[in-house]
Amino acid sequence: MIRKAKINDIKAIHGLLWEYGKKGELLPRPLSVLYDHVRDFSVYVDEENDDVIGCCALQFCWDDLAEIRSLAVHPNYLRKKIGSKLVEAMLSEAKSFGIKRVFALTYRQEFFEKFGFMQIDKSKLPLKIWADCIMCVKFPDCDETAMMKEMDYNQV
Repeated sequence: MIRKAKINDIKAIHGLLWEYGKKGELLPRPLSVLYDHVRDFSVYVDEENDDVIGCCALQFCWDDLAEIRSLAVHPNYLRKKIGSKLVEAMLSEAKSFGIKRVFALTYRQEFFEKFGFMQIDKSKLPLKIWADCIMCVKFPDCDETAMMKEMDYNQV
């Protein structure tokens, strides 16, 4: 089940992001930042015990642009379409706000292509999105792929 994150989910989200962050697969975020952005997150929870087994955030960047970020699924639950369901939820949320374009910085280009994202040059993204990159150990030599999806409001 997917729901909006609650304050008491932050430590579980932090643990998921830390797990992938130490492998260099995403940018881990300090607890203080996660608390600041709790409203950006949705979580996939085990319906029996409400444990967080996946998370994803939709951060608004501008009036027509949002970023899907911090997508992580507990390693014991991989290959169960949890990541896909989280991305679909974020795209639906973006649509509900009238967002025209959604982007992601990723090492999993093929995964995002399944949702209609196309690779773009990072220079096409607004400068303000790079503020978080300063915390990354790979800064300024980012090796993630920038992907963009133009939202289609004609689809049912």
